[in-house]
Amino acid sequence: MNKEQIKSLIIKTIDDNKDKIAEISRGIYENPEFGYKEFKTTESVSKFLEEELNLDVEKNIAVTGCKATVNSDKTGPHISILGELDGISCKDHKDANDIGASHTCGHNNQIAGMLGAAVGLIKSGVLDSLAGKITFMATPAEEFIELEYRQQLKDNGEITYFGGKQELVKRGHFDDIDMSMMFHSSDLNGDLALVGPESNGFVGKKVQFIGKESHAGSAPHEGINALNAAMLAINNVNALRETFQEKERVRFHPIITKGGDIVNVVPADVHMESYVRARTIDGMKDASEKVNRALKAGGYAVGADVKITEIPGYLPIIRYHEFDDLFRNNLIECGIQSDKIVDGGDFTGSFDFGDISHLMPTLHPMVAGVKGALHTRDYEIIDEELAYIVPAKAMALTVVDLLFDNAKVANEILADFTPAMSKEEYLEFLSEYDKTL
Repeated sequence: MNKEQIKSLIIKTIDDNKDKIAEISRGIYENPEFGYKEFKTTESVSKFLEEELNLDVEKNIAVTGCKATVNSDKTGPHISILGELDGISCKDHKDANDIGASHTCGHNNQIAGMLGAAVGLIKSGVLDSLAGKITFMATPAEEFIELEYRQQLKDNGEITYFGGKQELVKRGHFDDIDMSMMFHSSDLNGDLALVGPESNGFVGKKVQFIGKESHAGSAPHEGINALNAAMLAINNVNALRETFQEKERVRFHPIITKGGDIVNVVPADVHMESYVRARTIDGMKDASEKVNRALKAGGYAVGADVKITEIPGYLPIIRYHEFDDLFRNNLIECGIQSDKIVDGGDFTGSFDFGDISHLMPTLHPMVAGVKGALHTRDYEIIDEELAYIVPAKAMALTVVDLLFDNAKVANEILADFTPAMSKEEYLEFLSEYDKTL
């Protein structure tokens, strides 16, 4: 078969299996789980890979998560297609469960897209025509939440890093992979897809303000108010905002997770969490240092101690234009009008896939099919075809472009590629922001 015949067969195969792909997406949507707790979701994905596609599945690759590889005997480039397992906390969403978990970031769409691509590539019978390995990997813990739970896992030696892809890199699951791809769902305000998004990276911070308790009514002068220290610290950061370069798109968005114990005692133990985000690694470092000074100064002003625990967050995403162009062309082949595909986008949020983009060529488009902002009560899937069937087709077709003709295109991309970091440099960078100040 020539390449166009292969692509046509893949599209037909995915269309013939739409109901099965939709069924697993809906099932995952209805049973959201937080990061490193996606046990049911991991089992659902594993069962699909085993029973529908007859694959050998490696389970619980980082507490949860799973992966399966095809074309293992091939010597060409190794490509991974990823999907994320976890939900986010949005208790006000209509479909949130009893603990407030929901799939309001569309990770169920990602998993359906990944499995749909697997269906197209495997059930079509075209793998012999592709000169490389393909791994389908369901990854845990993309959402950087429930930090106390993740700290418990770390203290117990079950994980090293709070982010799922960080942990998978450390455990070697990307060691033999040359290129990776995935997508995110997004409300694109009438457009249907976006290729080449930019994003911020971030450093996570847990902050404890330590004061001295006293009776708040009769002896406030004998206490040291840790809540006042926290409020001053936030205002100190606000005073720094003009010192952040506009191009760095710096963000600091704290929450107080503990404001004291009881109302008639001067707060002596106050806890805060936040990210410090920026567009580049240098920007992250600069902003983090300034924020640390401001936090410490809040404590100094009232005589409180300040303990800052830094947590390695995610890196800004790197764009690979050749990869983007392949996906864009395949979206058009799947029926998406070219004028409905946006080139480039500015996202001040963060993706742990940004970390992978520092190690290998990556593809991370945004595809519509949903409305409402991510992580909010307004999020809703409005077009299942666009939400995961179209991305499944476009990713599978992009794999064909890369691995057809003795993997000519993939080899050309890799020949010109120099990673921003080696694995060793990456893990060393993470260790720099795994400390208490």
